[in-house]
Amino acid sequence: MPKYVYDFTEGNKDLKDLLGGKGANLAEMTNLGLPVPPGFTITAEACRHYLRHGGMPEGLGDEIGSHLAALEARMGRRLGEADDPLLVSVRSGAKFSMPGMMETVLNIGLNDQSVLGLAKQAGNERFAWDSYRRLIQMFGKTVLGIDGEHFEDALDELKGDRHDTDLEASDLQRLVETFKGIVRREAGREFPSDPREQMDLAVAAVFASWNAPRAVLYRRQERIPAGLGTAVNVVAMVFGNLGDDSGTGVAFTRDPGSGRQGVYGDYLQNAQGEDVVAGIRNTVPLQELETIDPASYRELLDIMATLERHYRDLCDIEFTIERGKLWMLQTRVGKRTPEAAFCIASQLVDEGLIDLDEAVERVTGDQLAQLMFPRFSGTADNRRLTTGMNASPGAAVGKAVFSSERAVELAGRGEDVILVRRETNPDDLSGMIAARGVLTSRGGKTSHAAVVARGMGKTCVCGAEELDVDPHERRFTAPGGITVEEGDVISIDGGTGAVYLGEVPVAPSPVAQYFEGRSVDGELVAAVDRLMTHADSVRRLAVRANADTPEDAARARRFGAQGIGLCRTEHMFLGERRRLVEDLILASTPRERQTALDALEPLQTDDFTGLFAAMEGLPVTIRLIDPPLHEFLPDLTDLAVRVALAADGASARDRRLLEAVRRLHEENPMLGLRGVRLGLAVPGLFAMQVRAIAAAARRAADPRAEIMIPLVGAVQELEIVREEAVRILAEAGVSALIGTMIEVPRAALTAGRIAGAAQFFSFGTNDLTQMTWGFSRDDVESSFFGKYLDLGVFGVSPFESIDREGVGRLMRIAVEEGRRARPDLKLGICGEHGGDPDSVHFCHDIGLDYVSCSPFRIPVARLEAGRAALVSGGSDTR
Repeated sequence: MPKYVYDFTEGNKDLKDLLGGKGANLAEMTNLGLPVPPGFTITAEACRHYLRHGGMPEGLGDEIGSHLAALEARMGRRLGEADDPLLVSVRSGAKFSMPGMMETVLNIGLNDQSVLGLAKQAGNERFAWDSYRRLIQMFGKTVLGIDGEHFEDALDELKGDRHDTDLEASDLQRLVETFKGIVRREAGREFPSDPREQMDLAVAAVFASWNAPRAVLYRRQERIPAGLGTAVNVVAMVFGNLGDDSGTGVAFTRDPGSGRQGVYGDYLQNAQGEDVVAGIRNTVPLQELETIDPASYRELLDIMATLERHYRDLCDIEFTIERGKLWMLQTRVGKRTPEAAFCIASQLVDEGLIDLDEAVERVTGDQLAQLMFPRFSGTADNRRLTTGMNASPGAAVGKAVFSSERAVELAGRGEDVILVRRETNPDDLSGMIAARGVLTSRGGKTSHAAVVARGMGKTCVCGAEELDVDPHERRFTAPGGITVEEGDVISIDGGTGAVYLGEVPVAPSPVAQYFEGRSVDGELVAAVDRLMTHADSVRRLAVRANADTPEDAARARRFGAQGIGLCRTEHMFLGERRRLVEDLILASTPRERQTALDALEPLQTDDFTGLFAAMEGLPVTIRLIDPPLHEFLPDLTDLAVRVALAADGASARDRRLLEAVRRLHEENPMLGLRGVRLGLAVPGLFAMQVRAIAAAARRAADPRAEIMIPLVGAVQELEIVREEAVRILAEAGVSALIGTMIEVPRAALTAGRIAGAAQFFSFGTNDLTQMTWGFSRDDVESSFFGKYLDLGVFGVSPFESIDREGVGRLMRIAVEEGRRARPDLKLGICGEHGGDPDSVHFCHDIGLDYVSCSPFRIPVARLEAGRAALVSGGSDTR
C-alpha cells in the first residue's frame, strides 16, 4: 500500500512533487533544527486519488490517525480535548506556490467544550473565543461553501465603529453563536463539534480547492500543470493573537521588489497569519520588531541568514511569535519582481553561492520582457493623489474600475484599466489579470495583491491608506476631497508607490535603452548585461529578426540579431505601390504584365539594398511574395457598391478591378492561390523578385542572401522555382542559398524529398499550427478559444507556444528526415513562436540552428537560447 502521510522529520526540500512546496520546506527546516511546530503532510498523490475517484484512498484515514496520535503524544495534548486541547491547522501546499488560491483552515479542534479549556490554559478568554469564531468562519466558507459575506456582514454589524481588537470576549462569544446560526441556515447542518470530523472535512476541502475556479485560472496564467494536485499539511497551532507579546509576520531575506539586501517584511502584533495576508489591518515594517521584541528579532535574523545560505536564494518566510517564542511556519524561495530576479542572481554570483550558469537559469525571458516596459517619464506634483507601498514595479495607466468583473469587461473591449480595491482576495484574480495595474488602500508588501501582482509582473501599489475606497459607489476619495469615479483615468507607479490623477507620460525603461545601445548605469542594467553576456557565450541557437525595413533591421541588430530570418516582401507592396500590384493583376497580355513587373523591380531592388546594408555580413532570408493577390485589391463589397452607384459613370479601371476581384475571390484564400502557387501561376513574378535580390546583392559590400520559397507542399513546386532562380543568380554572378518554408503538414511529412532541392528549411509555425489544427489564427481567438482554455483542451494557445505533441512532432519529423537527406541542411524558425521562451527551448531540443522573431523579442530569445543550452547540458542534439 502506498505511503500517503509523512511526518515533518521524514521529508526534505527535494520532495516537492510528493509533499508540495510547503510540506517539503517545513520538513527541511525541521531537519535544520529550526523552531517549526510539529506536524505531518498528506501527499499530493492522495489528492490526485481524491480528484480522480471522488474519495480518499483506502487506508488513508488510519494512516492519518496514526500520525495524529504521534503528534498528540509529542505535544502532550489530544486534539480537541476539553481541558487542554491540541489545535491544528490544515493548510494546502502544492509543488508550485499559488498564493491565496487554495484553502487553509486554522484552529481545528475547537468546540463548545474545548474553547473553555483553551481559555483556561491560555489565561485569555477573549483569545479563545476569537479563535473559535475564526474557525467557524473559515470552516463555513472553505469546507461548507457558505458565502463569506454572511460572516463578514455579521462581524461588521457587531463591530460598528470599533476595530477587531476592540471586541471583548463577550462580544466574540455572541459572534460564535451568530456564526453557528449562519452555518445552520446556509449549510443546513450544525457546525461539527467532533474534532476529527472537522479535520477530515477540512482535508477533503483543501483537496477539492485544487479545482476551484480561481485556482484553475491561476494555474492557467502561470502555466502550472493541472494534474499535480496539492499536498495538505496538518500542523500544531501556535498563536500570534495571545496579546501584544505575540504576533505574526512575513519576512524576505532580500527586497523582493528591488533585490537590495536588508530587512524586509511586515509584522502585526496580536494577530494570526491571515490578518497579514488579507490586509485587514495595516502592518508595521519588520524592523519595528527590534523594538517590540528584541530577542525574537535577533533570532529571526539569524534564521533568515541560515535559510538564505541553505537555499542559496531569496527566501520568503512566515513566522509567528507566541508569547515571546518564535516559530517558523513556512519558507520558500520567494517570488520577486523581474528587476529583483536579475539583481539577486548577479549578487549571489558575487557572494559565491551560485555560478554564472545557475544565475542565467534563475532568470527568464518573460522577466526580461517585463523589464523592457516603459516607465513614467515625468510626474506633475499637482496631480499626485497619494503615495502607497511600492509593491510591484512598473508604470500603469488606465481607467479606474472597482470590481474584477468590470475590469474584465472593459479590458475585453481593448481598454486599459486599473483595478482599485480596499484589498484584493483570490476571487479578484481574473480582474488582476485583465488590469494594467492594481491599487489597494489596505495591505503591505506581503498582502494578496502584492504577492500575486509580483508573480504576474503586474504593477501594484498597496496600502494607500489615505484613499477611501467605496466599491459599492464605484469611486474613491483622496486627500483634499478629490473624488475619482469609475472610468476616470489614473496612473500608478509601482516603483515609488505614487498614485496620480490622469495620464502620466511614460518613457523607455533603462533596460530597453541598454539594448538600444545607449549608455545606461545602475545595478539592474549591469546585472542584465552580465547575464546576457553569459547567455550569449553558452547558447547554441543563433537569434535572427523578422524585419521588412532597413529601420527594423537596424534596430534588430542593435538588439543583438545575428541576421534576418524573415523578410516578408508582401509588406513592400503596400501604400503607394498597391496601384502597381493592381496593374500586374489587371494585365491581360504578357507585355502588360511585364510592364508592371518592370515598374516594381527597381523598387524591390532598393528595398533589398537597404536590408543588405543594415545587415552587412549577416544572413538575410527573403521570403518571396506569399499572400493571395486579392489582398492587394479593394474589398469586393466596397468595390461592387462603388461601381453600382457610379453606374455608367464607373471608370473602366474600376470595372476591370471588380472583374478581377470576383475572378480571384476564394472561399478560403489561406488555402488557395498563394505562396509558391502564386509564383507558378503568375509568370515572371518570382523571377522579378530574384533579379531584384541579385541586383541588390551586387551593390552590397558583404551580402548573405537567402531566398525562401513559401508554402511548398511538393518537391516539384520547389524544383521549378529553384531552377529559374539558380539561372538568374548565375547570370548576375551572385550566390545565394535557396530554401523553403515548412508550413504545410505535407512538407513536414515529405521533408526528406524536399531537402534534396532545399539548402535550408525555415518553419513557418503560424501557418503550420493553423493547418495542423484546422482553424484560422485570424478568427479563432475571438470565437471558441476561451472555452477551450476553460475546458483544458489547451493549456496555452498553440499560437502562443508551440504545440509539441502535434505541430512539434511534425517539426521533429522534418528535422530528422531533412538532415538525413542533407546533413548540412540549415534549420530555423520564423513564426512568432520564435520569441516565445518555451518554444525557444523546444527549438534547441530538436536541433534547429536559429530562431527568428520580432526585433523587440530578440533579447528574450537570446536569453532563453542560453538557458536552453544550460538546461540541456549544452549538448547538440544533432
